[in-house]
Amino acid sequence: MPEPSHTLKRRGRLLRVGAALVVLLAVAGYLVVQYVTGGHGPGCKVVSGKNDGEAYEFTPEQAVNAATIAVVGTDRGMPERAVTIALATSLQESGLRNIQHGDRDSLGLFQQRPSQGWGKPQQILDPTYAAGVFYEHLAKVPDYQKLPLTVAAQRVQRSGFPEAYAKHEPDAALLAAALTGHAPATLTCQGRPDTTTVRAAGPEAVRAALVRDFGRDVLQPAGAEVSRKKHASTPSPTPTPTAEPASGTRTVTVPVAAGKSPAKGRTAGQRGWQVAHWAVANATALHIERVSFGGREWTAGNTDSRWRAAGSQETGGVAKAAVRIVTGQ
Repeated sequence: MPEPSHTLKRRGRLLRVGAALVVLLAVAGYLVVQYVTGGHGPGCKVVSGKNDGEAYEFTPEQAVNAATIAVVGTDRGMPERAVTIALATSLQESGLRNIQHGDRDSLGLFQQRPSQGWGKPQQILDPTYAAGVFYEHLAKVPDYQKLPLTVAAQRVQRSGFPEAYAKHEPDAALLAAALTGHAPATLTCQGRPDTTTVRAAGPEAVRAALVRDFGRDVLQPAGAEVSRKKHASTPSPTPTPTAEPASGTRTVTVPVAAGKSPAKGRTAGQRGWQVAHWAVANATALHIERVSFGGREWTAGNTDSRWRAAGSQETGGVAKAAVRIVTGQ
């Protein structure tokens, strides 16, 4: 039998080298994704409340930041359109990640620059502050709600690529509708606990995070209002929860009342769904296992991206007036 020709041998070597390169590129791509997403796959999904098939998948890290941006906006009485503009801007500037680097001295969710008067680096790296100062500038743009999103965003950001914001508008609109409470039961996450970093978890951590984002009255019953924390002036302080849990309980109950919402015209239902979606968005970081509101319930580990009918214990009058958050610790 004749020996293989040199051409065939060379071709075989090239095929082996090519296959090895494909494997290396695949591994490199995986590592890049792990770096960019913080080790998490998409994990979260938001769907349209209009049943038109529109959906957007994103990571738990992005979910936490998006929820904070939305809460800061509604706390300031900003409309859903403003939240959409803010979310689209952050998607373009940082991928909704609180990054500590960027072009020149740009930092954080919105790539704001200390040298341009946006604040000190430690302030800009506080998502609450960064979102607040973005809305502060947006509110000064005349008729921003009537402008194309890319124009409104550009008048705040002064980006070198002003048209880039437009491509994020559909995804930002879905997120804004869910995270302001206007589209009930549309945001879900797998809710697998984050084991890559050590974070506080359990009911006390949930209470502290609620106070940090919503203000100190979030855990107060109706009629027991306290002064609200204002956003954007200083970095968020470490909050002290305003309500103590019952001994041994893993459940955090958040009262919902239209009067407690800072934005005029918002209903108790919108307020409740904002809190409920906030809890789901923070499920990975805070080890939240179950969230219920308005007769619907989300459970961690449920991968079909749906809110289900709540059990009988969640369908009474208390459940309709409160969001119930059950933690894993």
